[in-house]
Amino acid sequence: MTVAFDQVAMGLDAGAPVLLASVSEPHAIRVLLIENGALDRGFLANELSKQGFAVRQLASLPDAPDAARDADIIVLHCDRAKNSSIDLLVKLHPLGLNVPVVLLTGEVPPAHECLALDKGAVDVICKSRGSEVLGRRIKGVVKIIGRMDRLQSDRAMICGKLLLRPDVSRVYWNDADLDLTLGEYNIVHLLVSNVGKYITYRAVYDRLRHEGFIAGDGPDGYRANVRSAIKRIRNKFRALDPTFDEIENYAGFGYCWKKLD
Repeated sequence: MTVAFDQVAMGLDAGAPVLLASVSEPHAIRVLLIENGALDRGFLANELSKQGFAVRQLASLPDAPDAARDADIIVLHCDRAKNSSIDLLVKLHPLGLNVPVVLLTGEVPPAHECLALDKGAVDVICKSRGSEVLGRRIKGVVKIIGRMDRLQSDRAMICGKLLLRPDVSRVYWNDADLDLTLGEYNIVHLLVSNVGKYITYRAVYDRLRHEGFIAGDGPDGYRANVRSAIKRIRNKFRALDPTFDEIENYAGFGYCWKKLD
């Protein structure tokens, strides 16, 4: 079975799409490769695909936010004199991407490497090391990041008046237990983990039940279930605090936990 990780992306100087090598690993690490050189980009994507990675190619940053949503890691390189890899790395931060970035470079003097790490790269690799070394480093980064995510998953989360305790699946508002069901807790955890970002009805429902679960009338019937669940959650918050308005709705799309002012 072939991994479907958006295996078509636009080239740098051509209007035709660049087809990426297919990957036959069902749980392949998903790499977003941002490389301005068309030849290097195609070669590197092919080499990483041979190692079992699911690779998507981009020539520049404008499409990165959408492309990175399903990526496990970003590999970033730019050879242009007026737009260095570190310049691109700095530009990634305002895009709100929460994906580790490995920086490829033609040379790695200590000052260059330190600057890249200070600007947010998790690793800096010289291109001369070859694609096999790059592949090993990518696997190491993803493994470490995954371990950190698991460790952090049990840590308490504080957002304004809210305290979320993943270790006991409890939510507190102004130190009072809201007595949420596990499904309601899972929804709040999803929203609070993505403060300021709208989460689709489908994603909320998948957290309430499980991915792919079908319920309600018609293909979009699950939306009514989501609306009912959100209403119950809001009512529990408002029973403690009538001014509660942290959960916002984008009609026809989903819900968001409001950012703190």
